[in-house]
Amino acid sequence: MPALSELIAAHRQKLSELLATTPMPDFDSLVAPLEEMDHELSRVWSPVSHLQGVLGSGAWRDAYNNALPLLTEHGTELAQNVPLQQAYAAVGKALGGSAGPAQRSVVDQALRDFRLAGVDLPQAEKARFKQIMQELAATQAAFEHNVQDASDAWSLHIADESELAGLAPPIIERATAEARKRDRQGMLLTLDYPTYDAIMRQADKRKLRETMYRAWVTRGSEFGEQAKWDNSSHIETIMALRHEAAQLVGFNNYADYSLATKMAESTGDVLDFLRELATRSRAAAEKELAELREFAGSALAPWDIAYWLEKFKQRKHSISNEELRRYFPAQTAVGGLFKLAERLYGVRLEEQSNVARWHDDVRYYAVRDETGVLIGGFYTDLHARTGKRNGAWVDECVSRKNLKGLATLPVGYLVCNFSPFDDQDRSLLTHDDVVTLFHEFGHMLHHLLTRIDYPSISGINGVPWDAVELPSQFMENFAWSFEVLEMCSEHVDSDKPLERALFDKLENSRNVGAGLAMLRQLEFALFDFRLHAEFDPAKSSRVLQIMAEVREEISLLDHPDYNRMSHSFTHIFAGGYAAGYYSYKWAEVLAADAFGAFEEAGIFDKATAQRFRSEILEIGGSRDIMQAYIAFRGRKPEIDALLARSGMMIA
Repeated sequence: MPALSELIAAHRQKLSELLATTPMPDFDSLVAPLEEMDHELSRVWSPVSHLQGVLGSGAWRDAYNNALPLLTEHGTELAQNVPLQQAYAAVGKALGGSAGPAQRSVVDQALRDFRLAGVDLPQAEKARFKQIMQELAATQAAFEHNVQDASDAWSLHIADESELAGLAPPIIERATAEARKRDRQGMLLTLDYPTYDAIMRQADKRKLRETMYRAWVTRGSEFGEQAKWDNSSHIETIMALRHEAAQLVGFNNYADYSLATKMAESTGDVLDFLRELATRSRAAAEKELAELREFAGSALAPWDIAYWLEKFKQRKHSISNEELRRYFPAQTAVGGLFKLAERLYGVRLEEQSNVARWHDDVRYYAVRDETGVLIGGFYTDLHARTGKRNGAWVDECVSRKNLKGLATLPVGYLVCNFSPFDDQDRSLLTHDDVVTLFHEFGHMLHHLLTRIDYPSISGINGVPWDAVELPSQFMENFAWSFEVLEMCSEHVDSDKPLERALFDKLENSRNVGAGLAMLRQLEFALFDFRLHAEFDPAKSSRVLQIMAEVREEISLLDHPDYNRMSHSFTHIFAGGYAAGYYSYKWAEVLAADAFGAFEEAGIFDKATAQRFRSEILEIGGSRDIMQAYIAFRGRKPEIDALLARSGMMIA
């Protein structure tokens, strides 16, 4: 708090001086110092924000929550500063046609953000907007903390190992170790994602799967012990505040407001896109579900799908996640991924042991270009543990900056929640885990390989939110290449890489359940978008009603009344995906279409990789992303590329 308070006070003073002493501002005299200040503040705040999600420390959480109002107030204060907005407008006018695209983009995006923050509002409405932003920041943080606390607090004691029939030995060993850690006999199942996923895929006892499912989908809800972390009121507050903020600055609803920073032009375009995908995926999903029901010999509930899909893959393709897991020790997979990055982009990644870390599992890697010059670095924190937020994500520690000859290299955090190390000091990944690793590394490459010198548009910054997932979804495709998986695999017993015959089985099983998975993601995306587009302040958010309506339209499964997926949907209620979850599907279209260029030229083709790097990975937010994509691909993306890759080219 002292560091932030002093830094913000210093920045206010410097801004006042800048506005007073630069009557004819230009980019170098006004914008560059503002970029420098924003970069400095980000470097102070980033570790606070990051550590509160990975340490499981009440002190860090308190520091984060105490600092949020100060930081939010300062951000809104800057965005509502009329003299500053006028100065940026003057700079934009002075730039004329001679400015490079990066400088023009910095100014244009700043002017857009002034408008989105209500810079032109009357004073009373400005004050209300600022108050809304503070309340939103606090409520969204509380939502996320409730989900984490609810997850950490839940456990299931198992006295008889026969209740865990079907589970792989490492899962049982972890459950046994967890029980001993808490001075209990038997086994203790926790609600971290690796355990949950293993139960849903492997547990022969249907009742156990249902118990685990119920615990997962009621996190942060009003049911039972979860009630102390009930997010119902937080959802209502978040939705009302977002809607009010959007209307204050002239938008009909928060969905319209959200699209101001995205590629999509209208709410109608987004809804049409989602419904077209759903329509074109439905026949494949119906066929999958019918086959699965016939295979299982009974009706299927949501807690049965993953289990019977796994059994179906084993029967039809003679392959299982557990068999594959033995080929993918975490560090081998990471090493192979780094070899791929070197082969595609010429970068070398070297572990650095002398960098301070927040946990023994954390590693730090320096990144060098083909000539050996340092271009950045990143931390990895790959394994699940109590107190650590579920999920996988990349965030910036330091943005790239090069202003007035003072250069700063980018640094990032790459976080996953893979299985913890076993008693043989191994963490074995499923192939799904490998895909997740590649996904997050795609984000990291976007952050590290940028050539843009202005922090506000370098790396991922300034990129339309529905294009941010392009590099990550694109990288997933390499995790389905035999040549790549050979580099990423080493059997724990034989030390041999993945065999071609086993890969062929994996590849043949790639699209098992693809239609059902597509509809599930479209269900989440349509729920998110309708929730924000249809909000009426005279009514409640109708969160459960809209979810029910979307499931009636999209889903092929009957969900139990107690399902409260919405109450732990941190992507939209605590993350950056509000009225933007559709971005994942749109980016999948871009990614599938982009990877087609590599398949046409050869997936390791240097010229294609260099074109993708220069037109997509390096440009940050400095160019129109559709024009950049066309420069890479030679045309606009086509939705059929995703359907074909998913095995669903059904009209």
